[in-house]
Amino acid sequence: MPDASGLREVVDPAPSWFRAALAVKPARATIDVEGSAIETLTWGERGRPGVLLLHGFTAHADWWTFVAPQLATARRVVALSLSGMGRSGWRDAYSLGQYAREALAVAERAGLFEAARPPILVGHSFGSFVARQLAQALGPRLGGIVLVDGVITADEDDDGYDGVPRRGHRHRVYPALDQAMARFRFSPPQPCEYPWIVELLARTSLRPTHDAGGPGWSWCFDPDLRAKFGGLPNATILTPPACPMSLLFGDRSELLTPARRALLRRTTPPHTPWIEIPDAGHHVMVDQPLALVAALRTQFETWQPAATLDGN
Repeated sequence: MPDASGLREVVDPAPSWFRAALAVKPARATIDVEGSAIETLTWGERGRPGVLLLHGFTAHADWWTFVAPQLATARRVVALSLSGMGRSGWRDAYSLGQYAREALAVAERAGLFEAARPPILVGHSFGSFVARQLAQALGPRLGGIVLVDGVITADEDDDGYDGVPRRGHRHRVYPALDQAMARFRFSPPQPCEYPWIVELLARTSLRPTHDAGGPGWSWCFDPDLRAKFGGLPNATILTPPACPMSLLFGDRSELLTPARRALLRRTTPPHTPWIEIPDAGHHVMVDQPLALVAALRTQFETWQPAATLDGN
């Protein structure tokens, strides 16, 4: 990844597609789900076929802001920040079941079940587990789930999950925004050739805060997120849902080890699409955003052709 300390002196301009995507501003709101304010970003008209975007662990809804507008040309697309992440509220405890209920509540209140066709879920990394959990509960109420680099072993390492510290950790407060942005890193670590994406994600991952030393900036996610999270995903989450499913990976993802690949092959129905994006690591939208958009559009068309959606 380029040294984030040079973000303010970036020479390479963002490409026109990226600037055009960010120019399509989402409707930003929060909804209360079981006592916590959940951040939502929405593109597209109510009544269109729905897509719900689920982010990875410690990430947030803004990870989708340069992808979602390109999916919303004929659909209503919603991204949420799960509790404890982004600008959503923090809880005393977190679980996959809680996150699935948050996702369902957002989908329902955003009108994603009002269209003629059921909504499609897209989950990246940890978000893929939330998508699986919800799909196992809803089955045919969903039009399908696309799991983006969602990998798991039969027995996950409970102590080392995503490098997030256990209870008692507190975020450092940085006196200046650019100083804080310079500390942004991907987890798991990986380079990024596009400084405009790094800048966007770094900036939207921070919030103004105040401590004994005065005002400053710190990370948005709950510093006790890992400590409060119970029930890490295990092989039971791999039970195929009663709705269409496709698996999408970066072809150089460090998380898709031979053992994990074998487990997924063994537990996934043979007709399930298995898509690998060339020259992409775990964070596929960071490495190959346009290829990810193309793959998602193609999968949506396979399940719900535009001619059918438009009534033609």
